[in-house]
Formats: sequence, structure tokens, C-alpha cells
Amino acid sequence: MTASIAASTAASMNASADTPAASLAAHLPPAWQLRLAGLLYLVLIVLGGVDEMAIRGALVVSGDAAATARNIMASEGLWRAGIAGDLLMHVLDLPVIVVLYLLLRPVHAGMALFATLINLVQTAVLAANKLNLLLPLFLLGEGAYLKAFPPEQLQALAYLAIKLHGYGFGIGLIFFGVACVARGWLIVQSRYVPKLLGILMGLAGASYLVNSFALLLAPAVADKLFPFIMLPPLVGETAFALWLLAGRHGHR
Repeated sequence: MTASIAASTAASMNASADTPAASLAAHLPPAWQLRLAGLLYLVLIVLGGVDEMAIRGALVVSGDAAATARNIMASEGLWRAGIAGDLLMHVLDLPVIVVLYLLLRPVHAGMALFATLINLVQTAVLAANKLNLLLPLFLLGEGAYLKAFPPEQLQALAYLAIKLHGYGFGIGLIFFGVACVARGWLIVQSRYVPKLLGILMGLAGASYLVNSFALLLAPAVADKLFPFIMLPPLVGETAFALWLLAGRHGHR
């Protein structure tokens, strides 16, 4: 009986791969959901670039804890806005994850669910990682309890928290990289999403994985790879988001 149930479940998970494209379309999310997911995906890309490059990239001085501390306290509102923008990204990420699951579930339900769950792990890791960006505000504040530490030590600890956030971000992207590779495979196997997008998403995921493991295992190599290693994710994810936003011909 158990073997029979397992076989039946496996067959139902893979049956969609043999289903005609016209029949598959009936199980896909409506066009407005795809367009909304595409729009939100583009917003995520833009917010990520602004928060990481325009805000933290402008305020954090590599290797200089004192200068970084001065910049943060002189632009505390901007630093807080960057954190809020990151958290907004993680909220907006959730509807995109749901729509991508609905879009790719007809190809292989099990793999689509795996991509969804591991993407949720990434979102949770990155959301919790924002505490590391709040810590400098506490360390560099004017609380009386901070007088127990010399300013130089507080600045060093604040800079350490920012460095820790960078590594936490890299750890989160390991999970997202796996999700991108899984979705890339699903897209290539599908009959309703251009295979080129699947290849690009797979390359994006591989780039995230290479970058994150290089950061953990060989930081000097990671420094040489960045920012070039981020080009495939930028191209692949932007192309996929634009395809979602444009909608598919003949879709309901």
C-alpha cells in the first residue's frame, strides 16, 4: 500500500511534464498576477541596488571604522531608510515567491515547492541579518551606558557589525542561489517560459553560489570577483522580471 501511494504521488508530481501546453495554461496564474510579480521583482532589484550601493556604499568607508561611524551618525536618517528599504524588500519578496511557485508548479510540483521553501529561508536569514545594521546605531548613540567604553572601541564594534552583515548577506544568498538554479531548471523544462530565461536564471544562481562560498572560503578571491560576479544575476533576474511584467501572448 505504501509503495502504491508513493508511486501515485510521484506520478502526479511529474505528470505535468507530459501535459500539452494548452492544458498547462489552465493551471498557471492569471496574467495580472504575473505582471504584478514582474513589477515587484523589478522594485526588489532597484531597492537592492539603492540600499546596498547608494546608501551603504556611500556611508561605509572600507577599513576605516572612525570615518564610517562619522558618516553614519551624520546621516542617521539615511542609514535607517536603508534598513527600512531592505525590510520592505523582504516583505515584497513574499508575493513574488508565491507567484513563481504557481507559475512553475505545473512543471514539477516537488521542485517548485523546494525552490519556494529555500527562497523563504533566504528571506528569513536576510531579514534577521538587518539587526546587524541596527547595532551600529546603538553603539554610536548617546546612551549613558556607552560611556563605559572608549569611542574607538565603539566605532570598531560598529564597523564589525557592518562586516558581519556583509557575511550574513552572503550566507542568505547561498539559499537564494540554490532557488535560482532550481527555478532555472524548471523554466528550461517548461513549455511556456523561454528556455533562455531558464539558462540565465541558472547562471544567476551559480554566480550567487560562487560569490558566497568565495566570501566564506577565500575572501581575497571574492574581492577580485566582485562586482563582476554580480553581472549574470543582474541580467538574468532583470530579464525574467521583464518577461513576467510583459505577460505571455495568449494567456488569460
